[in-house]
Amino acid sequence: MSKKRIGILTSGGDCPGLNAVIRGAVKTSWQLGYDCVGFLKGYEGLHDPVRYLSLTPKNTTGILNQGGTILGSTNKGRFAATVGVSDRVELDPELLKGVKTTIEQLGIEGLVCIGGDGSLAVAQQFHEQDIPVVGVPKTIDNDLSATAFTFGFDSAVECATNALDRLHTTAASHERIMVLEVMGRHAGWIALHAGISGGGDVILIPEIPWTYEDVCHKILDRQSKGKQFTLVVVAEGAKLPEGGLVSEVRSNAQDKLGGIGQIVGREIERRLHRETRTCVLGHLQRGGAPTTFDRVLATQYGAHAVRLIVEQRFGEMVCYQPPEIESVPIIEAVNHLRQVDPDGSAVQAARALGVSFGDRPADESPFGIRVESPEVATAEDVELDAEFTLDLAEAAAEEALS
Repeated sequence: MSKKRIGILTSGGDCPGLNAVIRGAVKTSWQLGYDCVGFLKGYEGLHDPVRYLSLTPKNTTGILNQGGTILGSTNKGRFAATVGVSDRVELDPELLKGVKTTIEQLGIEGLVCIGGDGSLAVAQQFHEQDIPVVGVPKTIDNDLSATAFTFGFDSAVECATNALDRLHTTAASHERIMVLEVMGRHAGWIALHAGISGGGDVILIPEIPWTYEDVCHKILDRQSKGKQFTLVVVAEGAKLPEGGLVSEVRSNAQDKLGGIGQIVGREIERRLHRETRTCVLGHLQRGGAPTTFDRVLATQYGAHAVRLIVEQRFGEMVCYQPPEIESVPIIEAVNHLRQVDPDGSAVQAARALGVSFGDRPADESPFGIRVESPEVATAEDVELDAEFTLDLAEAAAEEALS
């Protein structure tokens, strides 16, 4: 009798940690007596033509610290299941039928689908057609519900933080305003975390409406305190003050976000007549080796995804609910976009440090309590203090002579 078999695929945009999930799932599968096959180019490898390769502990050795995915991936093609923030697109019934045939013919007992919201929306449709699937949450955006963190997010934040560290020195040297545009789509997690860890002065995110007036007020406030440079972090999905996203509309696909950094930089320069430079980090955030945190998280996800298959808990997604790896129905993860809480602890902490989110004057209290400004001494106060000091000195001299 042939061995039991598990299938694995990576879908959507790539990010650090995908290979760590593959390795974790393969090693766990072999320990439990399962063979593994990896489908190539995401869901496209499941049907017409079917493309896959055998995965073993031997050919997955050494991939733990590698970026990208050895299986390839795509966020386009016949299996695109979302075109907007939450707009589901029903897959062709014949396509689903073909996938089901592939799974049955190869004797796949469970399919591990590694992806973000769009890819997991496909997995949900598979589940509704009785195709045995489990999900693994992957996205640098960290915008999936039901999990505290997706793997890839920490690596993207580290990349953006390193960029801010480098921009800080050149901004200070030339007394410039630096604008850094980061990824994240409709959630501001990367901008928020990188902005805090990289010492950003202004953070603009989709969840908090902002104005150019308040951004400029923060820059002038810093200038009045002798700080002649400013670091501005902008999430690609932040809406402009007049409304709307900076994006490229694409047919049958999600809009391509990006370009807001240049707009913000130009407007700041126009208003303040200060030299401003813009840096768009782009796909650097998706590449490179995963951080230690992402390696550990991704490896656990791979192992526990196999556990779900062994326990026949199909239609579920592994998730991180600190300190444990749990699971939830996939539908719970893709039905709601997880965004930054504008009143959450991270935003409050940033405000307490003096970070501006472009939504209020720089001198306003971060905790909603009134902070009394220190009184400025008048000339009369200075004169009275001087007279009092002189009186003390004369009294001390008289006492010394007596």
